[in-house]
Amino acid sequence: MNIPRIIATAILVLLSTNFLSAQNEPLRLGVIGLTHGHVGWILDRKPSDDINMVGIVETNHELIERLAKQYGFSTNIVYPSIEKMIEATKPDAVAAFGNIKDHLSVVASCAPKGIHVMVEKPMAISLDHAQKMAALAQKHGIHILTNYETSWYPTNEKAYQLFKEGKVGALRKVIVRDGHKGPKKIGVSKEFLEWLIDPELNGGGAIMDFGCYGANLMTWLQNGERPLSVTAVTQQLQPENNPKVDDDATIILTYKGAMAILQPSWNWPIGRKDMEIYGQTGAIYADNRNQLRLRISEGYDGFSEETFDLTERQAPYDDPFSLFAAVIKGDTNLEQHDPYSLENNMVVMEILDAAVQSAQTGTTVSLPKK
Repeated sequence: MNIPRIIATAILVLLSTNFLSAQNEPLRLGVIGLTHGHVGWILDRKPSDDINMVGIVETNHELIERLAKQYGFSTNIVYPSIEKMIEATKPDAVAAFGNIKDHLSVVASCAPKGIHVMVEKPMAISLDHAQKMAALAQKHGIHILTNYETSWYPTNEKAYQLFKEGKVGALRKVIVRDGHKGPKKIGVSKEFLEWLIDPELNGGGAIMDFGCYGANLMTWLQNGERPLSVTAVTQQLQPENNPKVDDDATIILTYKGAMAILQPSWNWPIGRKDMEIYGQTGAIYADNRNQLRLRISEGYDGFSEETFDLTERQAPYDDPFSLFAAVIKGDTNLEQHDPYSLENNMVVMEILDAAVQSAQTGTTVSLPKK
């Protein structure tokens, strides 16, 4: 009997078993900031077998107490800094739910430690910040995902599928409308409102808050192609509510053979996130999260129409944290220009940077060729 070989085999089996066990354990998630109105998505999430919240970073004690009471988490897992939270909880990944300016500092703190990062849209307050974040991700080999509510819409996925199948022919125009009555009018929390209407912390007003959605979807439809030019006009229709930032914008993107018109606004009478795709032979209307229409041209103004009432997407594409975990574990590979991908959102930030510049100068901004 070869005792050393038996022992070696037993050790390999044990190591393999431990490795597989670790792979199957839920990822440890740290939450950085509680001021973003979307933070309820993770605070209200039940413990699961893919990813679990292990620590929170926040210094606003009134906010901590209010949300702890609302969602039932222990204040014992709240830390005053990223460093203390990381030291105490050893997270595999973090989700940023503070102001947009802080996204860079979150990545700067986490990337060198190999901790993956998911931020709420938009990726950053400026192209400069985004480029620094991307450089850190590349240097330290981490994932940076940007979470958009519209990435979960089954209608957007179906619209993309129909378009790629050639159902409406070559692309000519895309119109994306996003927004609501305005942060103050819809009653966001005082902590959320404070930075949403601060150009230093949010990068702008509606042009950033909702302009990113259309730029993200158009970049996806165009396989990552950058526009040739960006033209933007902004207005401030509620100066009493948004004194330092725009609250209404129109952004025009030109491509070779196609155009996109993005209409982000804090002045829509009814909240909306919808998209219209016009090809040479028909149109696709993603009216909301679940309803979509496909129209095929017939004659001058006639058309045949097919309607879709779509159910929610399959896991892990039904929840941002499930997808985050699947990407980190290697169970899911994002397409290069997927709405969540770093590649897509670097183009988004280039578009938003040009849009802000265009609105400020009253000129069309041509993007340099790469």
